[in-house]
Amino acid sequence: MIATWEPAAPGVLRLPSGRLIRGRGLRRALPVGPVPDFALYLRGRTPPPVAWEARWLRWPDFWLPSDRTAASAAMREAWTRAETERVEIACGGGVGRTGTALACLAVLDGVPKGEAVTYVREHYAPRAVETPWQRRFVAGFA
Repeated sequence: MIATWEPAAPGVLRLPSGRLIRGRGLRRALPVGPVPDFALYLRGRTPPPVAWEARWLRWPDFWLPSDRTAASAAMREAWTRAETERVEIACGGGVGRTGTALACLAVLDGVPKGEAVTYVREHYAPRAVETPWQRRFVAGFA
């Protein structure tokens, strides 16, 4: 059986391929229900340890990832794993960095770069991808 999120659960983004990815803010309590199989945490400092497999990217609040090559690899891994696993992407508030990463995953899933931010804002959070440089990062994501 394929591990997945409940499609109607808060914070779960359905990509055009049907992959489901949960976005959330780490400042909020862990949602009730299943835990991730894999998580990608976007923080300026190391997040606390979790009981599931997780990858951490240094990504300061309101900015861009410190290592863009590592960020691209991590997002590709998250997108690939979301086909069969419960994948979570999270930052402090669950909006800017998380929204930016989700928009990059939407690009990987076939959403045109110029439409990815709008897609995530419509299907995840209206304020996702908070800064102009985060929008440019999505537009240049390959």
